[in-house]
Amino acid sequence: MATLPSDLPEMEYRFVGKSGLQISAISIGGWLTYGGHVGDDQTFACLKAAYDAGINFFDCAEGYANGESEAVMGRAIKHFGWKRNDIVVSTKIYHGTFNSAHKGTPRSKINNLGLSRKHILEGTLLSLARLQLSYVDILYAHRPDRHVPIEETVRAFNHLIDTGKTLYWGTSEWAASEIEEAWAVADRLGLVGPIVEQPGYSLLRRENVEKEYRNASLYTRRGLGLTVFSPLANGFLTGKYVDGIPSDSRLSQADDAYIRSLAQNVGGPEWNAQQDKIRALIKVAERLGTDVATLSMAWVISNKDVSSAITGASRPEQIWQTVRAVDVYKRLTKDVLDEIEGIVENKPSELVKRFG
Repeated sequence: MATLPSDLPEMEYRFVGKSGLQISAISIGGWLTYGGHVGDDQTFACLKAAYDAGINFFDCAEGYANGESEAVMGRAIKHFGWKRNDIVVSTKIYHGTFNSAHKGTPRSKINNLGLSRKHILEGTLLSLARLQLSYVDILYAHRPDRHVPIEETVRAFNHLIDTGKTLYWGTSEWAASEIEEAWAVADRLGLVGPIVEQPGYSLLRRENVEKEYRNASLYTRRGLGLTVFSPLANGFLTGKYVDGIPSDSRLSQADDAYIRSLAQNVGGPEWNAQQDKIRALIKVAERLGTDVATLSMAWVISNKDVSSAITGASRPEQIWQTVRAVDVYKRLTKDVLDEIEGIVENKPSELVKRFG
């Protein structure tokens, strides 16, 4: 295993919304990497590097790498002998078609996809088996399911809380109105509402976090926490694409249809305008003695509504550099933040207040 650098900043821990659960401001997720793009040995090295750097939150999903993201996380916990009380593990339920014995047939989608009580309960038990855990700390509804009554979904997640299969539940990529509806049902029934949302959030994607959820008062009235994904905008904010798409990059090699779609407008006006902005951000980062990826991560966690920013890595060195954002964000003065706003020019309209 790689040796932990001696000059890393001390990790910062934040409460998940108004809950009592504390997680590292930077966390590790398995989408597109662990169990798929990255093999076990390198996955173990990355997870160990994260743990040694103070990261305590590890995020999975039943749909990541057809369940293998959960499985490799379970193997790592067992391999390193990590104490359950020292780590926070989450997973997500919705995309479970691979759980069916009839994979590849229309029947594989029946009751193996969505947020019915049946799939939430059965999918969670299968996830726990892959993770080799008796419970997860946070269980997310990976997407909204508009075919299922929200009361059925709320009751199912509360059943899992009551039976000790999860400690908290949350949502991912839900609209503010859907989160509020879930809370209204929970209030009416005396149940627990979703304490956390997992949206995409970066310098290039801001609307939900900075406008929709805030204007719905979900942070203040509902105490909603955020564990955001893609803080580096699927790798765009690393600067690796300013001169085109490298052949060994994730954008070039990924099997994920969404990731492949991002490369469709290479060389077009929107693509070129975005790369110009990233080149300008690189100059800001250089003045601060860091790189654009670390600056972009620092910008995300400077938003105090963010409980944790989830990142991926294929090498321990990437994790250690990302952790340096805990120091960099404290050096983002108003002048620097204003300069960044002038570069990206995407501040959501009707913004109440960016930093609460």
